[in-house]
Amino acid sequence: MNAIRYNICLLVAALSFSVVYQLRAQVLPVGLPAYEEWYRREQLLGRVDSTVSFAIRPLSSNVLMRQRIYQTDDSLAYSDRSTQPIFNGQGVLQLMPVVLEGQYTSAYPYGWNDGPMVPTRGFQTLFSAGLYASYKFISVQFRPEFVAAQNRAYMGFDGKTDLSWEAWYNQGNNIDMPEQFGDGAYTRAFLGQSAVRLNFDPVSVGLSTENIWWGPGRRNSLLMSNTAPGFLHATVNTTRPVRTGIGSFEGQLIAGQLKGSGFTPTPLGNPNHYDEYYNPKRDDWRYLSGIVLSYQPKWLPGLSLGLTRSFVRYHNDGGNSLNNLLPLLGSGSAWKNQGDPDRPVNGEAEKMRDQYGSFFGRWVFPKGKAEIYAEYGRTDPPWNSRDRVVQLEHSRAYVIGFTKLVPLKSAEHEDLLQFNLEFTQLERSRTSQVRRSPSWYVDENVRHGYTHRGQILGAGIGPGSNLQSGSISWVRGVKQLGLQLERLVHNNDFYYDASRDIRRNWVDIGGALYGVWDYRQLIFTGSLQYMRALNYQWELEGGHGSGADFWDIDPQDKNNVQFRVAVMYRF
Repeated sequence: MNAIRYNICLLVAALSFSVVYQLRAQVLPVGLPAYEEWYRREQLLGRVDSTVSFAIRPLSSNVLMRQRIYQTDDSLAYSDRSTQPIFNGQGVLQLMPVVLEGQYTSAYPYGWNDGPMVPTRGFQTLFSAGLYASYKFISVQFRPEFVAAQNRAYMGFDGKTDLSWEAWYNQGNNIDMPEQFGDGAYTRAFLGQSAVRLNFDPVSVGLSTENIWWGPGRRNSLLMSNTAPGFLHATVNTTRPVRTGIGSFEGQLIAGQLKGSGFTPTPLGNPNHYDEYYNPKRDDWRYLSGIVLSYQPKWLPGLSLGLTRSFVRYHNDGGNSLNNLLPLLGSGSAWKNQGDPDRPVNGEAEKMRDQYGSFFGRWVFPKGKAEIYAEYGRTDPPWNSRDRVVQLEHSRAYVIGFTKLVPLKSAEHEDLLQFNLEFTQLERSRTSQVRRSPSWYVDENVRHGYTHRGQILGAGIGPGSNLQSGSISWVRGVKQLGLQLERLVHNNDFYYDASRDIRRNWVDIGGALYGVWDYRQLIFTGSLQYMRALNYQWELEGGHGSGADFWDIDPQDKNNVQFRVAVMYRF
């Protein structure tokens, strides 16, 4: 915690030139049902400033230019008691929406971008509510979250060979991503979407446990998403796009504390599961520093270009120097030759830290009611500029997507059809056959990996996985009814290390019906999803993997159903 306090002082000092401005920069929590999707559509329709990148979230009321960020219908009369003036009118106190979410998963864990909820089987519920208060340039948001999960046991990885379990633990020992979150029911309370801020114009400085989202993706983001619970962090961020003569800028700088789950990669005690390969992780929290910057060129309206970067190390592996606290402000650590040109050494590994970086772009076309977006990242630093260009695929991951709104003819309402396609690729590229290529979010030095409390900070599909998804929906205001289809390939990085059978890829094919409906102060959301797991847990039986009986197998497939529902009350 001393490192975080020291960092806060540095960040505040760096902003001492700012002019204090009375500002009520309330934020829209990441993952709040329906809202982010609605505001993003509003931008495609030309009703939200096109200089907002939607790549740095949570969004603030200043970014959205709305005093009531939870009001989606101008004709809806909101209760006067939701907002009350305080301190002789110099401040305000507001009730935040109350949200109750429920989920049932029948066979095996599935899903991501659900904050403190855990990947488990059975019933699970999440409750959140809160208050927001501001006085002059100070704001406080208190929105705790409570999660309770049945956490039923399910069939996890059940490898039959020494080789497969060695590969399993080569990854499981270097990332905190447990199959099972303990025995029996799982209950936790978190500070959730809470924060204390000093608001300047156009900058905010604060301490927060809110979820963060970096990047333009809708379903996945390489460095920051809301798959894991929010973590304690100091933040300096813009509260609106900063307009200059060459365009607009947005940004955020954070320094945070990551914690472990306390659970083993897979439950121990099964004599067939080679527990001897398990290597316990350090009992030490991790320090994370990260930055995201976005630029919108003046000459290309709607285009946002940006970069993200983050460093993670164990708290006890670094000092309090500026380079240790904010390495992202430097050039990083390049590869070095220590007397042996055939054995280059990763400078980040020398410093016992792990780094990630990405570039992203998003282009909004309000006249065409469409957007395209992409994010490209690397987890292994390039040796030099030639390596960066020649082997662009090395250790890469990417997200690419497209959204289009099509107006429907209606005499009374502004009805739309919404189409979205998004592809995420985390699987290692072919350069892994000729040079060391770490899996995303897995690290041999920071052995908890890029996680917080057992869940991925970035793309929730997890290391070595790929996702192709598409959706079509009918839209009227906040209301939405749609169909989503997706194909998820589970952890090919592990599969190719563990198996010599080229038929065993674990692939989920799924479809979901989903909807959003508002009625007065209430917003209801729900989805019903079916998944068919082909080669569940990379298993199959029969055949010889060649000749006429290549696919003459006994399928080890599994059906899975997930039902989700949420209700939100806006005061």
